[in-house]
Amino acid sequence: MAQTGRSRSILDIKASHLMSTAVSPLAPTSVPELPVIDGVRLATAAAGIRYQGRTDVLLALFDKGTTVAGVFTKSKCPSAAVDWCRAKLKKGVARALVVNSGNANAFTGKTGKTATALTAKIASSATGGSADQIFLASTGVIGEPLDATKFNGVLDDLAQKAEPGGWNEAARAIMTTDTFPKLATRTVKLGKAKVTINGIAKGAGMIAPDMATMLSFVFTDAPISATALQALLKSGVEDTFNAVTIDGDTSTSDTLLAFATGTATNAPKITRASDPRLKAFVKAFRAVLADLAEQVARDGEGARKLVEVLVEGATSKNSARKIAMSIANSPLVKTAIAGEDANWGRVVMAVGKAGEPANRDKLAIYFNGVRVAHKGMRDPSYDEVEVSSLMRQPKITIKVALGLGKGRDRVLTCDLTKEYVAINGDYRS
Repeated sequence: MAQTGRSRSILDIKASHLMSTAVSPLAPTSVPELPVIDGVRLATAAAGIRYQGRTDVLLALFDKGTTVAGVFTKSKCPSAAVDWCRAKLKKGVARALVVNSGNANAFTGKTGKTATALTAKIASSATGGSADQIFLASTGVIGEPLDATKFNGVLDDLAQKAEPGGWNEAARAIMTTDTFPKLATRTVKLGKAKVTINGIAKGAGMIAPDMATMLSFVFTDAPISATALQALLKSGVEDTFNAVTIDGDTSTSDTLLAFATGTATNAPKITRASDPRLKAFVKAFRAVLADLAEQVARDGEGARKLVEVLVEGATSKNSARKIAMSIANSPLVKTAIAGEDANWGRVVMAVGKAGEPANRDKLAIYFNGVRVAHKGMRDPSYDEVEVSSLMRQPKITIKVALGLGKGRDRVLTCDLTKEYVAINGDYRS
């Protein structure tokens, strides 16, 4: 059975948070203490990428033999770092990961490509690894050139001081408008060996991943080939990160990378994703992805409520996903949730505009388990006082029963508040 790691109070991280004045009320009550993974060493620093006096660079070093897999944004305007990783992923081998926050290095033309090459060259010199085995990720403002010379000296120092552990610091280094670092861990048996899976993520706005999230990195000591790891990752994101939306906007920088060091003692070497010995590992791996994805939803910019959208009775799972996303991305639905209003009329609107099979007279809508609409009209037993009380809860579940088939799906989102407008109105200020 998979186990989560030790945890510490969310209050412990508030003092060191530099980007936001308040931690989201939806933040987890505790932060897991991630165990060491043999073959992974971490270090962070402040390089002044955009802001002075805040940690904004993460360097992760990997032992020889570490395999890598990745999924990336489907945006037709990807960042330079995404282009770099896609090209290097073909070999399936990694020795280092460099992540910076504050600048996305996206829509930066030839200078962006030059910046990635220079970053990899500096990292290669600092770590002794080949530039083709250096993976990069950038997050922050779009359209501003990234001054890669700021990594000079910084990466040398990080390579010298990198050590096992430091997961909380690593998660904080990649934050932008996040209000808390996002970490998850599981331990599980692979064969007769115990293996660990750790993950960190960042993301609070411009979230409609369509592959993963803004940035997320997963690490394991399991010996898994790059081909098998790629298959596990690709299937794992579909009902986790790909089922999360904050504002319907897919980032230019979305990157999810998984690294397997293969250092777990006596663990069997896995070359196929279909290997039956992977059953427990796959469950734990997806649990880490799901945990991180929910934390992203909980940290939606300005969010005050976590919203779960369930669609059942659709003609197919794919149809249910499209309807659920239509509901989850609707500004009218999201503002109604923010106003604690069980406005099923807006849900009906979102179902109808999705372009998927739906029958108004078979439709049923529930808010937190209470049916509010049925067969094309308000439920006869609707009680405004009861439903209003339910809408004050921090988590709202909207269920839509279409009555057409067996397709079902689940999507996570959050409400849309005045704070979201304020955060994004001031983002480049």
